[in-house]
Amino acid sequence: MSYIELIQKTIDYIDVNIKETISVDILASIAGFSTYHYYKVFNSIVGQSVMGYVTKRRLQFAMFEIQNGRKITDVAMDYGYETHAGFTKAFKKCFNYPPSMYRIHSPKRLPPKIDLLKIVTNKTGGIIMQPKIIERSPFKVIGFEFKNNLKDTLHTRDVPAFWSQRGLGNGQCEKKLYATLNPPKHGEYCICINTDMETDEFSYILGVGVDNFDLATDDMYKLELPAATYAVFTTPAVDNNDFVNSIQGTWKYIIEEWFPTSGYEIDEDKFDFEYYDERCHPWEYDKVSMEIQIPVKLKVD
Repeated sequence: MSYIELIQKTIDYIDVNIKETISVDILASIAGFSTYHYYKVFNSIVGQSVMGYVTKRRLQFAMFEIQNGRKITDVAMDYGYETHAGFTKAFKKCFNYPPSMYRIHSPKRLPPKIDLLKIVTNKTGGIIMQPKIIERSPFKVIGFEFKNNLKDTLHTRDVPAFWSQRGLGNGQCEKKLYATLNPPKHGEYCICINTDMETDEFSYILGVGVDNFDLATDDMYKLELPAATYAVFTTPAVDNNDFVNSIQGTWKYIIEEWFPTSGYEIDEDKFDFEYYDERCHPWEYDKVSMEIQIPVKLKVD
């Protein structure tokens, strides 16, 4: 067997035995290497430490179970974490964002394990998407709040799919916002707030940017977003029929690939949001796109 095949054999073993005791010594024995040699080869081929990868997979398996209805406290215990807080701390340390963000924006499926042979075969495949890092001053948003529960929504968390599920696709909310508030700039903010990991409750704010709250009506939600550093991702420009998949794929890339290796972590005191302006209008553009803006700060080890 080649080195790649031997390392893949241990990766397969990790998934099958994810709730068992796994050590570098055990994996090295499976590969037929000395512990030191296995550690170096794994790190070189996979791009991360052995036990770092094991921890990452355990957390992904745990979140998969939580996504599919198990209580977070029960799952945390099964995977070796004594408390909800301990699990959350380990998750944030590994992925640089909290479990609540994963739950909102990831589908109810287990992220696939590494397939080294596929990676080698497709060396030039995939899209490397680098965000713009910008500084934003404080700004205000007025909109409508839509309260929901993760159990009642599809596992695609992107806003267009959410709108479709909730019957908001007729544009009445946007029309009322623009007619009432006359915002200085066209563009809708979709902001997820008040996520509760225990009850699965959360709210979406669908709003527009304003200079002040003077024109807000009683049924509208007022939110001031503080100054922050944002990583701004622009989704690939696609046909309108592929728009939802494009947004979902961008979130998948951010959560599963960009954040864990970016050197940034999410700034949890701020709000991430999706932003839709004229670029998402199929009657104006042949290809449509939008932005995902996430508050970040440099990670300090």
